[in-house]
Order: sequence, then C-alpha cells, then structure tokens
Amino acid sequence: MQLSRTSPKIIISGGGTGGHIYPAIAIADEIKNRFPEARILFVGAEGKMEMEKVPKAGYQIKGLPIAGIDRGNMLSNLSFPLKLRKSLKLAKQIINEFKPDVAIGTGGYASGPLLWQAAKQNIPIVIQEQNSFPGITNKLLKNKAAAICVAYDGIMQFPKEKTHYTGNPIRSEIFQNLPEQDYAIQTFGLNPEKKVILSIGGSQGSRTLNNAWLNGIDQLQDTGVQLIWQTGKLDHEKIKSQAPHNLDGIHITEFIYDMKTAYAAADVIVSRAGAMAISELELVGKPVILVPFPFAAEDHQTKNAQALVKDNAAKMFTDEQVPENLVNAAVELIQNENEQNGLSENLKKLGKPNATKEITDILLNLIK
Repeated sequence: MQLSRTSPKIIISGGGTGGHIYPAIAIADEIKNRFPEARILFVGAEGKMEMEKVPKAGYQIKGLPIAGIDRGNMLSNLSFPLKLRKSLKLAKQIINEFKPDVAIGTGGYASGPLLWQAAKQNIPIVIQEQNSFPGITNKLLKNKAAAICVAYDGIMQFPKEKTHYTGNPIRSEIFQNLPEQDYAIQTFGLNPEKKVILSIGGSQGSRTLNNAWLNGIDQLQDTGVQLIWQTGKLDHEKIKSQAPHNLDGIHITEFIYDMKTAYAAADVIVSRAGAMAISELELVGKPVILVPFPFAAEDHQTKNAQALVKDNAAKMFTDEQVPENLVNAAVELIQNENEQNGLSENLKKLGKPNATKEITDILLNLIK
C-alpha cells in the first residue's frame, strides 16, 4: 500500500473496558509495524483504565471529562450535559492541534465526542463495532462514518454499503500453535488422562459461575471431570476457604496469565459472552458454553451469545438457568464427542484471524 506520506497522523479513541482498549492498541501496533514514523494519538475518558493501559503500551493519550449514563442512579446523570459539552469542546481542540488524517473509534465514552467532532471537520472516521448489536453512540455516528468494521455478519442497523465484516482485532498469534494438550494439562497440576473444563469469568470473575462450580464440585469429582477455575479477584478468598481442601482435579486460580496454555488444556470452555472473549474463542475453536453477563449495556452479551447459538456454534445459559443447568450441561457435553466436534467446527467457521490487518487496510486507504 502506497501513502502520500510515510508518517500518517491517526487518532484512535476507545476505552472504559479492556474490550475497547486492547483492540485499539492492536490497531495502533499494526499501523506502527507498517509505518514506524506514523503519529498516533489516543483519546480516552478521564479516570478510566485507558489512561493507564495506553501509555504502558507506548502511546500518548489525552483524556476527555465524558462519562456514561448511569442507569442505576438517574440523579448522577444531571452533570452529563455539562460533561458532554466540555468533551465536545476539548475534542475539537485536540483535533485542531493534532490535525489527524483519519480517526477510528473502538467504543467507549470518549469515542462519541471525538468522532463527532472529527466528522464535522471532514476528517474520515471509522467505527469499529465489536458487538452483534450496536450501542447508542455508534448508531448515532453511522451516517457520518466513512467505514464501519463489524465482528458479526448482517448487522441491520448499519448502512450496508459502508459495512465491512472484518471481525474483532485481537492478537491472533496467541491462539495459534497452542501447546500439546497433555503438556498443558500437566502445567495446571492435572491428570492428562482425564477431561478438562476451563471456566473463565473475566478479570473480576463471575459470581454466578463461581457459585455453580462451588455447588457442583461433588458432581465433578464423581464423574472424573477436571476443572481449571478462574475465580476473579472478588470471590477468590471466599472460594479458597469454602472449597474442600486437597481437591483432586480442581485447579483454582484468581487470574490466568497464560491463556494460551489454558485454552490448550481445555476440552470444553465456559465463559461470559463479551465481544472480545467470543472473538478469542472463535480462533481457539474449542466447544464453548456461554453465560452472558446480564447487566451489560443494552444486554449486548446475550445478543452476542445468541448469534453463536443460532449457528450452532455454542450453547448458552442465562444467569437464572445456571444453578440448575450449567454443571450438568458441561459434564454431558464433555462426555459427548460428537456434539463437541459439531460445536467446534461451527465456531471455527466464524473466526476472523486477519481482522487487525483488514481494519488497518480500510483505515489507511481513507487517507488522501
């Protein structure tokens, strides 16, 4: 690809959660790989995790005072119009000073004001929508976008002619060339001759999943099914104290740093249904049971999971269904190789290993 300059100037806005930040960093890294002289500026929300994570990844970031709508406390939203007005003004100032060639938003509070102001100044903007159902901000911006990159095919809320089915940008090399399963299982102190469930509830963990495994330990022991159980930070001490000691075949950990080995060890994976988690699972291709987080904005995790269930690429249980169904379903699935193979094959078909490269191509092609 030939650009009129070797140092394009690009603004990337995304944050609030790792699901918005890490895709943004993946895109920035790809741009830098192609154009080491490229100038990249991140714009995030003050006080949010991007203000720490982005500098650690080696990029400059500026913060806007924007915050989201708090659906649980409507009184706290009285300051929202003022924060929005300030953020729009500051976003305009940032754009005037940096003079970007193109801007991309990966979601989060700050991407709305930044992309809105960029579009007003006729700077091409790109939306990167990670979920199967777009959020309010991206629906408002859809007509101003030069391109929209989506992770799910057939999103009806976006103009067809602008929409590109790219997948979500993740570091796909983490999910390629997984270690041998027997070796991976032994790494967690488990028996390679027995089947393994991997349960991942996010960095904070999932109380719903934790309670289900706590109540289902006897059943796992009786059936000889092993469990790699990522509890998250909040419940870790409680589970360590409540779970029987010297459990055979149960590996309890607060956080899993080596996800590559954990994925390799698993026969079946139980996970929340965040957009980035699903994109990873599609590349791993192991049979999966999804338990959507019920309080995600606009219930997007349920919609993400349903999109996979529709293609027979995953099983799904709601939080309410988990106590009665999850452990039984996981044990039944791990004992049914035909069903595992069917789910695995369908899930792999949805994987998009070249997402980061495709999104970067689209982004750079917009630079005049």
